[in-house]
Amino acid sequence: MSYVDKSLIANESVLFRTRLHWIIFIWPILFLIATCVLFYFGFFSTHSGFLYAGEVLLVITFIVFLSKYIVYRSSEFAVTNKRVIIKVGVVQQRTLELLLTKVEAIAVTQSLLGQMFGCGTIMVTGTGGTKEPFDNISSPLEFRRAVQAASSA
Repeated sequence: MSYVDKSLIANESVLFRTRLHWIIFIWPILFLIATCVLFYFGFFSTHSGFLYAGEVLLVITFIVFLSKYIVYRSSEFAVTNKRVIIKVGVVQQRTLELLLTKVEAIAVTQSLLGQMFGCGTIMVTGTGGTKEPFDNISSPLEFRRAVQAASSA
């Protein structure tokens, strides 16, 4: 059961749910491409250095991919009819549960690539000056719209 589902209180329902964007896997993908290139040159070369470098890079790729996958699977972003619930991390969890009445603003920052691929950073600002940034969110504009719609209901 997810953190969001476990955190729901009486008469509370999830209106919008999102995760981190797949773009967080860009480094493992680039490492995998570099590994394939090294293996290609290693198989058709008399030098075994390419193969050794490819094996080392393959291990690094696996470690980076595994760490990103754990972060991806452990991150949740939800808007309910009463709160904004965000949880990031496994070993060191970072959570934010903010009543909709306490949300002052949700700022969205998107680079050109973020606009093209539908990801960005949200900055949740609560009353009292609480500012919490969350990077690489999938569908950040829809998240903001869900908060605005739930707040006005």
